[in-house]
Amino acid sequence: MVGRAKRIRVPEELQSLALAPRHLSLLSYLLFDGPMTVNDLAARLEVAPTTVSLMVSELSRKGILERREDESDRRRRIVSITDSKRPSIDGWLARGAHAWRQALHPLTPEQRQMFIQTLQAYEAAMADEDD
Repeated sequence: MVGRAKRIRVPEELQSLALAPRHLSLLSYLLFDGPMTVNDLAARLEVAPTTVSLMVSELSRKGILERREDESDRRRRIVSITDSKRPSIDGWLARGAHAWRQALHPLTPEQRQMFIQTLQAYEAAMADEDD
């Protein structure tokens, strides 16, 4: 599955921006879950906020992401995909989301839960081997 995800062709409009596999998860969260703070992204990606901040800065310079003030708390900055890049990123990443929905749709909620737990157990076992 990871190999398949890495082979997803980057849209022509985005190819010159040197996007890497590490950007896929960050962009996916912003695309499917909406704008969020650097800290929220870091928690979801399970990396340090400074790592996410560096990626956001890099992608902001390339015109892919933007930061804006949070309307409810002006100290916080909200990260989102720019309107100009959203269609290309959606076309690039939505295919995988659609495939997951199609694969999981026939399953009962209990079967979906078992599938997710199996993937989590596999990931945990692989992480144990790395330690």
